[in-house]
Amino acid sequence: MASSPSPSPAEAYATSRRRGKYPQLTRFAGEVSFEFDDFQVRGCEALEDGHGVLVCAPTGAGKTVVGEFAVHLALAEGRKCFYTTPIKALSNQKYADLVARYGNNAVGLLTGDTSINGNAQVVVMTTEVLRNMLYAGSSAIPELGYVVMDEVHYLADRFRGAVWEEVILHLPEHVRVVGLSATVSNAEEFGEWLVEVRGDTTVVVDEHRPVPLWQHMLIGNRLMDLFAGQDESDPGAELSINPGLLRRAEELGRFAPAGLRGNRGGRRGAPRPQRFRPPSRVDVVERLDAAGLLPAIVFIFSRAGCDAAVAQCVRSGLRLNGPEQVEEIRRIVAERTADLPKGDLDVLGYWEWREALERGFAGHHAGLLPAFKETVEELFLRGLVKAVFATETLALGINMPARTVVLERLVKYNGEAHVDLTPGEYTQLTGRAGRRGIDVEGHAVVAWQPGIDPKQVAGLASTRTYPLRSSFRPGYNMAVNLVAQVGADSARELLEQSFAQFQADRSVVGTSRRIDRNKEALKGYADAVTGEFDEMLEYVELRAKISARERTLSRQNTATRRAGTAESLEKLRKGDVIAVPAGRRAGLAVVVDPGLDPIREPRPVVVTEDRWSGPLSVADFPAPVEVLGHIRLQKHIELRSPKTRRDIASALRDSGISLPGRQRSRTSQGDDAELNALRRALRAHPCHGLAEREANLRWVERFQRLQAETDQLERKVAATTHSLARAFDRILALLGERGYLSPDTGPDTGPDTGEDRVTEHGHRLTRLYSESDLLAAECIRHGVWEGLGAAELAAVVSTLVFEARRDTAGEPRLPGGAVPKAWEETTKLWVDLTEDERRHHLDRTREPDAGFAWPVYRWARGESLEKVLTAAETNGQELSAGDFVRWSRQVIDLLDQIRDVLGKADPVGAAAAEAVRALRRGVVAAGAA
Repeated sequence: MASSPSPSPAEAYATSRRRGKYPQLTRFAGEVSFEFDDFQVRGCEALEDGHGVLVCAPTGAGKTVVGEFAVHLALAEGRKCFYTTPIKALSNQKYADLVARYGNNAVGLLTGDTSINGNAQVVVMTTEVLRNMLYAGSSAIPELGYVVMDEVHYLADRFRGAVWEEVILHLPEHVRVVGLSATVSNAEEFGEWLVEVRGDTTVVVDEHRPVPLWQHMLIGNRLMDLFAGQDESDPGAELSINPGLLRRAEELGRFAPAGLRGNRGGRRGAPRPQRFRPPSRVDVVERLDAAGLLPAIVFIFSRAGCDAAVAQCVRSGLRLNGPEQVEEIRRIVAERTADLPKGDLDVLGYWEWREALERGFAGHHAGLLPAFKETVEELFLRGLVKAVFATETLALGINMPARTVVLERLVKYNGEAHVDLTPGEYTQLTGRAGRRGIDVEGHAVVAWQPGIDPKQVAGLASTRTYPLRSSFRPGYNMAVNLVAQVGADSARELLEQSFAQFQADRSVVGTSRRIDRNKEALKGYADAVTGEFDEMLEYVELRAKISARERTLSRQNTATRRAGTAESLEKLRKGDVIAVPAGRRAGLAVVVDPGLDPIREPRPVVVTEDRWSGPLSVADFPAPVEVLGHIRLQKHIELRSPKTRRDIASALRDSGISLPGRQRSRTSQGDDAELNALRRALRAHPCHGLAEREANLRWVERFQRLQAETDQLERKVAATTHSLARAFDRILALLGERGYLSPDTGPDTGPDTGEDRVTEHGHRLTRLYSESDLLAAECIRHGVWEGLGAAELAAVVSTLVFEARRDTAGEPRLPGGAVPKAWEETTKLWVDLTEDERRHHLDRTREPDAGFAWPVYRWARGESLEKVLTAAETNGQELSAGDFVRWSRQVIDLLDQIRDVLGKADPVGAAAAEAVRALRRGVVAAGAA
């Protein structure tokens, strides 16, 4: 083996200097088997210097090294370190990594349904757990030295992102925060906010991928480069699309998928056109295997698609493992699934799942049993599973890098509609390709199909702007906790410090500058007016009032005239002679049909002197119609007959009736006292006789137009700034109305301070962490769950946490007994709550969903997993074992909170405790300590 080149004198000096200045980093670096990259060194040095750190680097670049150094520093200093992650799977993975390095005694794990050594010096946890500890005033917080926030860009998540900001804002000043983020284009902005709220924070940004990523398209059975000849490892490189790929896509794009287009219209005997047949998933895996591109993750944006892909590979006879690997897989599977009840293995599909693993492939999605998912992750990391068919949930931080990532489609279902992948999502998914220290390069492959343009793929692959946008907003639980801890006034100040408000305020910086420029222009317009500007402005406003009054009177006159005209037309009868005052039909006319309509204005049909026949309307008459005379007409008139029209016109001319003299048009403006007073005031105004009046007026009118624009911009700024504080105040108002807050008065509180006080009901709400937190508190407060047994309570509580997938929802079925009435009362409370939320302009609480009530009720009553899942399927629900376990654990989590809030002495609290015991068994308990 060739020896490493000797360091240069400058490098040797720098290393020696670093050892003296950064002894802990030197010791930490000596414990690993690889050289640190520059960004890792900069992040670690900043930590040892006593700064907080934000590290933004591509997936797989090794930013967790900086987080692990924070753990090292905490242990060296005798302080605590909390390592937080967005999801339980990543917490479990990081816990295993740290235990392997520091041992079981030094490391703990807290993930809501798992609690291992929670008082350890280093504790891995989900971010929600840390948020709850902060609100509860945990005794561990004073000893806390470091908090690592892995995947901190998750604060953009619209459902759970607010938790990250809550934690950052609530952590004591002495705690150093280590933020680890994927590359985002506004890292500096995020860093500036961290400096503002956390103090000295070093921002370390690195866009270099340690393992270059090469982009390809699989078109038919050919794997073609997406870009032509450039170095894709250089983020700044100009990339051009492979012309051969464009030609091939154009050729195949002329033909529809097999079976969708026949040969109709072609000449007889001509060869049938080529039909494009996309490669099967088995073909894709075999093609990658032949090219040496396994292990691979194939992203299929559908659970059913992932399961179908595994089944296809099994049916095809595909094998990617040898006998020795099969034996090792069986050993690991047995260890990982030892807690699963043997009687449930068949219904879990255990044997089919294990066979696929032994062959070297597997599925990975949210519907899998947690034990199954974790086993797949371990086997993939060990190189024993070569191909994983996964939904995009795998990309959320789990450490499962591959040599290759395949995207089967560029469209995914987001729960409401099928939408195109964004550049950020594309980067996150393909970022799994390329294992550091194993692969020389990673590969991203997009499977071509008709409708996919290589230019679209190139756009996704080359876009470098992925801004981080805050999703933070106050909620009910957050509001009462803030009031309880710091009071409403301080809470508003805290909300003003959020990244969401920081970004909102920055979004109006440009608008504020425009307002400043407008104000300068307004001053210039005012200075251009000769004489007294205020007097000229007053004169302009007088003229505007006169114009407005004239318009009002004109509208009133028009409305009055129209009403009077319509009334006069309604009085017309057959044979009446009238005058049409203007237009092509001007002259005498005789009514042959009054044209009355019970809904619309009348439209009389007439015949004129020149034999024209047709309907007239109110618009044809500027004033009410007067009857000038009458002629006798036949009972039945056929107007389509020219002779009939001629006879009627002749009778009209012979009647001797003549047109009236010209009438003066009616107006009421001259009689209006307000208008006359305004006109007198205008003539008497000092500016009325000025020689430069009109020139000055033009400047004043420009001033007014610009002032109106400026006022609108200022309203926009006002609506944006302090927006979170205003939302917080609306929440406080609703909570006050419902008795969760009250004015701070009473015998023990002294004089009224103007601050809100958290009531007994409010204190209960502070300990309910749920998307439907206030609804849960209302149900407890109004006693709608009283008298329920354990299984019944589990069923009703499930309606507050369960949310059916839109594409699989069946008709929910409720258990009998006391459940229907409790469910009805719960729903009534929800209706009342959403009405209040609408009135206060707040986001609505999600509607309770009874889709999980029947399965969880049967499980709580002790029925087998097979019976529960079979009953759900019979009821038209698609409920996988993994979904059942996940939702059951969420029900347990809320029941635990209800038990803690009420205590076991309370009947509902006791029922909640019993329900938790009943639910926490079998597959639901497996793997959860």
